[in-house]
Amino acid sequence: MSHEHQHHDDQHGHSGHAGHGDHVAQFRRLFWIMLVIAVPVIGFSAMFAMLLGYSLPAQGWVAWVSPLLGTLMYVWGGKPFLTGAVTELRARQPGMMLLIALAITVAYFASLGASLGLLDHQLDFWWELALLIVIMLLGHWIEMRALAQTTSALDSLAALLPDEAERVEGDSTVTVAPADLRIGDVVVVRPGGRVPADGAVVSGAASMDESMITGESRTVRRSEGDAVVAGTVATDSGLRIRISAVGDDTALAGISRLVAEAQNSSSRAQRIADRAAGWLFWFALGAGILTAIVWTLIGLPDEAVVRTITVLVIACPHALGLAIPLVVSIATERAAKGGVLVKDRLALEGMRTVDTVLFDKTGTLTTGRPQVVGIHSAPGTDDDQLLALAAAAESDSEHPLARAIVSAAHDRGLVVASASDFASSPAVGVTATVDGRRIRVGGPRLLEEEGVSAISDPDADASTVLHVVADGTVLGSLRLSDTVRPESREAVDALRALHVQVVMITGDAEAVAAAVAAELGIDRYFAGVRPEDKAHAVRTLQAEGRRVAMVGDGVNDAPALAQADVGIAIGAGTDVAIASAGVILAGDDPRSVVSVIDLSRATYRKMTQNLWWAAGYNLLSVPLAAGVLAPIGFVLPMSVGAILMSLSTIVVALNAQLLRRLDVSPEASVRRALGHSASARSSTPASDRELARASR
Repeated sequence: MSHEHQHHDDQHGHSGHAGHGDHVAQFRRLFWIMLVIAVPVIGFSAMFAMLLGYSLPAQGWVAWVSPLLGTLMYVWGGKPFLTGAVTELRARQPGMMLLIALAITVAYFASLGASLGLLDHQLDFWWELALLIVIMLLGHWIEMRALAQTTSALDSLAALLPDEAERVEGDSTVTVAPADLRIGDVVVVRPGGRVPADGAVVSGAASMDESMITGESRTVRRSEGDAVVAGTVATDSGLRIRISAVGDDTALAGISRLVAEAQNSSSRAQRIADRAAGWLFWFALGAGILTAIVWTLIGLPDEAVVRTITVLVIACPHALGLAIPLVVSIATERAAKGGVLVKDRLALEGMRTVDTVLFDKTGTLTTGRPQVVGIHSAPGTDDDQLLALAAAAESDSEHPLARAIVSAAHDRGLVVASASDFASSPAVGVTATVDGRRIRVGGPRLLEEEGVSAISDPDADASTVLHVVADGTVLGSLRLSDTVRPESREAVDALRALHVQVVMITGDAEAVAAAVAAELGIDRYFAGVRPEDKAHAVRTLQAEGRRVAMVGDGVNDAPALAQADVGIAIGAGTDVAIASAGVILAGDDPRSVVSVIDLSRATYRKMTQNLWWAAGYNLLSVPLAAGVLAPIGFVLPMSVGAILMSLSTIVVALNAQLLRRLDVSPEASVRRALGHSASARSSTPASDRELARASR
């Protein structure tokens, strides 16, 4: 939030998005009231009448309309600027509000002096004063409305919760407010209804629309045992859900907090804008003093007042104060709607310069859910028998590999016998009694304990292999692999199209890492990396002069996320990983990384455009207002200066609003990246393309 916006909040006791909403109403009301009052002030202004060529009575009540109503406008309509100026003076941070207050104060007292006959009648600025206050209020109204709109992400997140929930009590349901739900309650979500709080499905299955949380447009099938999140919609059938989190503990509340933190966080670009506003203040003050001195020295003191006021009005860095916070706030909102939560605005700004993205393999590029991809049985044992025995032994284990084996047996429709005497040994495997036989399932260490050799499997190199041993005899082996996400290849291709190197890091063996890297088209990877060494891999890339974004989801990724120039946590990951990251992907789509880069670059372009427009306008217009072209007969009128100054604010606001048109969904970002790459290739002459291929 910029310095001046803090003043707004301080003056009126507002904070957050509610404050901006109140400011919109205040400035809208004040603008319309002042506009009505300004009409007679301008119409009965002697100077305005002279400019348009109509006459006013020299004596009587008419002569006091502009002074009386002008005083009302100065005191009432100018109050936001005057109080803002006092706040800036107390903080010893002169800026835009002080400049506006100075301009309207000088204009007011000059006009009052002219009306009372104490000063030259040419200093009758009532119409300029009225016009200035009205235009400034209009600019502030537009600014506050724009700032209020940037909080619509928070408003829309809050609106995702239903107004009421149906809680199951005995054989009936009771309608209650979501706030009255408690952990353990069972609620009914009807077709088309929204989930009132986080929980797990206890009965039913439905296609869930989770786009408002994850940014993913496709529905996701959720059935018994699956977790569901508050705010998501059951599109086709009803569910019964047991509540696991309520109120501030829900994922939706967490997302709201992250969006609010991001919108309130400071940023490097904002600090640059604040410094620029400070420089412009001294530039304006110096220009005003120099203008007053020069015009006075050449014998035109009245013109010195006019020129000085005009300089002070035009030099107000109003547009500059709006240039950065508005763009970044809109970018934060757009990101949230695309399932990208910006916890630290510096991370969003930094993504545009990232040239290397380091992906943790498991749970990021892959699903993190292993599947049985091959069965290799010994002679005399068929595949189904081997899988059924392994599933029986593993049925009491919670390990992901065990669940994959049991799931594979169920998928084949096999009968899985009951097991007894279950025991598990870390890094070795499991042991259980199945139909009177001692069945063991595990890796190489299990074979060492049993003193037996594995059955040769030529396809085992790129997979995790678990051996099945019955009463000391090897019956065969199961190959399991973590499946690659279907979106991962698109993410890798799009990042390369953006000239970003993709690197993979994993604790898996070299062969497993090589297979996944080959499938995804990744040229460089770190394999066999222990959790504590992941941060070292980031430092290795940084030592090569690379700006690194690390993408991970686990506890062991937290040090690497913190070490990276930008840490990106998969939202489905752990709290530790999320706390270490500057950007959080609400879903688990790796293509969202492309969205972050896309949004970061678009945001930087808008900020640059706004800074050039705001600062460039001031630097060009101040000399014109001071009268540098007066020798050739051109001086910038105060009224035109006021109009142009407010127009610059409106241009900056409208330019920032264009960022809302950017579709930051993963699909759209990937399409743009690949489209740009294709168009760049097609625009390269054939001879150049051949030369490029030859150089590679």
